[in-house]
Amino acid sequence: SPHLHLASRLRGDIPEGFAGTLYPYQAAGYHWLAFMKRSGLGSIIADEMGLGKTIQVICLLLDAKNTGHEPSLVIGPATLLENWRREIQRFAPALKVVLHRGARRTGFPEDLRQNHVVLVSYETAVADVSLLRNVTWELLVLDEAQAIKNPYAKRTVRLKTLRSQSVVAMTGTPMENKLVDLWSITDFVVPSLLGSLAEFERHHPETLDGASRLEPILTPMILRRRVCDVAQDLPARIDIPQPLELDSESAEIYEALRVSAANHGQGSLNALVALRMFCTHPWLTNQFTHVASAVDCSVKLERLLEIMEEIVSDNSKTLVFTSYQKSADLLGRELAAQFGIHTDVVDGRTPVEERQPKIDRFTEIRSAAVLVLNPKAAGTGLNITAASHVIHFNLEWNPAIEDQASARAHRRGQTQIVTVHRLFYVDTVEDVINARMIRKRQLAAAAVVGTDGKDADAQDILRSLQISPTNRSQRG
Repeated sequence: SPHLHLASRLRGDIPEGFAGTLYPYQAAGYHWLAFMKRSGLGSIIADEMGLGKTIQVICLLLDAKNTGHEPSLVIGPATLLENWRREIQRFAPALKVVLHRGARRTGFPEDLRQNHVVLVSYETAVADVSLLRNVTWELLVLDEAQAIKNPYAKRTVRLKTLRSQSVVAMTGTPMENKLVDLWSITDFVVPSLLGSLAEFERHHPETLDGASRLEPILTPMILRRRVCDVAQDLPARIDIPQPLELDSESAEIYEALRVSAANHGQGSLNALVALRMFCTHPWLTNQFTHVASAVDCSVKLERLLEIMEEIVSDNSKTLVFTSYQKSADLLGRELAAQFGIHTDVVDGRTPVEERQPKIDRFTEIRSAAVLVLNPKAAGTGLNITAASHVIHFNLEWNPAIEDQASARAHRRGQTQIVTVHRLFYVDTVEDVINARMIRKRQLAAAAVVGTDGKDADAQDILRSLQISPTNRSQRG
């Protein structure tokens, strides 16, 4: 790749204050991004999912803080903001970060300037564009930049009026459907590079010839590495934790369930099950049943569909694990309706003799496909190496069950790198389960750890009934 040759010639260390370790291709990616920024150019980082676009951009945000005077702005889907906050805190603790959102967010540019990084959702950025225009941002980052692929959308038009020294667009799918998608993102990053939209459509019609004429213009400004390109750098399995936040209405209902559960004493495992089911999808506990669309009352389902967009566009196969039959049916329905791909369910209702034939059908398909599985029913004995993505839609109290489920895809015979996504809500029972899993893994990487009623388990259960999504302090 010309970018990597260029990056290898670029001098300079990883920015001071970075508290992590980069793979060689990530360090090369950071150096390339920094070179583009210092040259006054915008750039598109289009690395495949799992290669760490966020960590490379966090290095760039640190560099922006160390070399510039104004704060940087990160705009992304609401579902990703908590992940950004946590990752910045972890890898760049020197950066002062604020989440600009909610009824109590500031209306004063000076308040925003007190931070190094401002995180904002696309919706809030559009609503507050006149405020955000009052700062000339050191670096403007668009995460999931395909959100502005429609050049006529109000979102695209308004966000293009923001001012910054440099722009980075992050996307695993730079061109989803049409060449115009690429024009829209590129015009945001380097305005007028591809001319006006009318000129672009005249020179680059939706044909192979139109696309091939575009390639040499765009190649210098798009950094695109695929998992297979950098496989020698990577572990055979990439784990991607996906912390999410309940929306305010869901947080209030969760809190009511939690308070009711806490009042029943620490041994209330039934109460914990209800909290876990609510976190999986509110319909499982008969909440929000008046909402017609399953995705409109679940941040987690919204994020699942966002992740699947990229996986499906890459024609990859996915295993989605969930513990509850109602959830399996719901996910099967939503994924089939949204993407029109082969979707099947394997859980306790599936006769044992039918399980392997379902997997064989899934394996034979030559394009994107998804299997929704119960981790206990499908957690042992099945070999599903056709899948390169595993998504845990809800976390298992017993880490061994989750590990066995992930091992359906990540096992001998697997020739691809497997990416494991784990979705969980912060400040809920799922956060405790996630912390417990990290702790248990640190204690005994190989031991099978389950709930055995000992003191540590009782402490986890107690903590699950105490942690609250409504009492969290204003994060910043």
